[in-house]
Amino acid sequence: MSEAARKVQLEKLLWFLEERGSSGRWLVLTHDNPDPDALASAHAMAKLLHSGLGRKVTIGYGGIIGRAENREMVRVLGLEMSHIRHLSWKNYKHFALVDTQPRTGNNQLPEEIVPDLVFDHHPRRKATQSVPFADVRPAYGATATMMAEYLLAKEVKITGADATALVYAIRSETRDFGREASGPDKEVYDLLYPRVNKGQLAKIQHPRLPLSYFRTLHQALERLETVETLIVSHLEAVAQPDIVPEIADLLLRLEGKTWSLCTGLFEDRVYLSVRTTNTRADAGNIMRRLVGNKGRGGGHGMTAGGWMSLGSRTDPLIQQRRLGERLAKYLRKDPSKLDPVSLQEAPLE
Repeated sequence: MSEAARKVQLEKLLWFLEERGSSGRWLVLTHDNPDPDALASAHAMAKLLHSGLGRKVTIGYGGIIGRAENREMVRVLGLEMSHIRHLSWKNYKHFALVDTQPRTGNNQLPEEIVPDLVFDHHPRRKATQSVPFADVRPAYGATATMMAEYLLAKEVKITGADATALVYAIRSETRDFGREASGPDKEVYDLLYPRVNKGQLAKIQHPRLPLSYFRTLHQALERLETVETLIVSHLEAVAQPDIVPEIADLLLRLEGKTWSLCTGLFEDRVYLSVRTTNTRADAGNIMRRLVGNKGRGGGHGMTAGGWMSLGSRTDPLIQQRRLGERLAKYLRKDPSKLDPVSLQEAPLE
C-alpha cells in the first residue's frame, strides 16, 4: 500500500474512532493460542490506540502461548497481555479483534458482542459484515503488515522491540516470504528491519526446547502415514495445541510431498492443521469441509487450521484417522492406501 493509501485508511479509522468517543477502555483480542502474527498485531493495535490516540487499552487472549518461540517472543520483548480468564467483559466498552474475526470459534469474544474493529488478513467471514469498521486484506501475508502500516501512517514511534516483533511476525507468517507474501509485506519488512534488535531476534528464533518437544516429535515421526503426495501424522495428547501446526509445517518438508496433515488431542478437542505447497489450493475451504458442523476451521490458500469436538463413543485415534481419510478423498487419493511410513533404512547390498 502506498504512503498516500495508508494515510487515507488511517483517516477512515480516525474518523470512526472519533465517532466512538474517547471514553471507555478498549480490549484488543487475539485468536486463541496466539502465534507471532497475532502477538505482534495485537501490540501494534494497542500502541496505535494508546500512544497514537490516547485510549486506555488491554490486550487479551485465550488458550495457551505454548510454542517455545512464541513464549520467548513474549519474554524477550516484554509483551504485556492478559489471559481472558483474568478479565471481566463488563470492564470494557470497546472491542477490537486482530488476526481473527467474530464467530470463527478461534477467539473468546462472546457471540453477542459485536466488535468495534476487526483487522485480519484471512478471508472475510460472514459475521464480519456486521462489524462497524473491518479492515480485511486476504492479499496480505500477515496482519502484522497491516498494523505496521497504521503505525507508520500515524507516525507513532516504533521502538526496537516493536520492530523486532513485527519483523519476526512477518517472517514467521510468510515463512520468509516463501508462502502467500505480498508486496506490502516486503515493503514493511524492509522499512522496519534496520530498527530490529538483532540479539533479541536471535533469541526468539532459537529458543531452548523442553524434552517434551522431542518426545512429541518422536511420536509424530513414529506415526507417519502417506498416500502419494499426502503425508499425515496423528498425535496423542499434546501439551499445547500449537505444536500441531508446527509438526504440519515440518512434515511438508519431506521430499515428494505437497500436502501435510497433523492432528493432536488437547482437552476435549482434536486440533488439526493442513499445509500445502500448491499456490492455487484453498486449504481453508478444505479445512471447513473437514471439520463440518462438529467444530470450527479456516485459513488461507496454503495453510489452514481448526478443531473438532471429540465424540464420546469413538476412540480418538479412529476419529483422527477418519480425518486423514477424508482429506485423502478431497485430494482425490485413495484413502485405503494410507500406509505407515517406515523410518528404517533399507540395508545396503
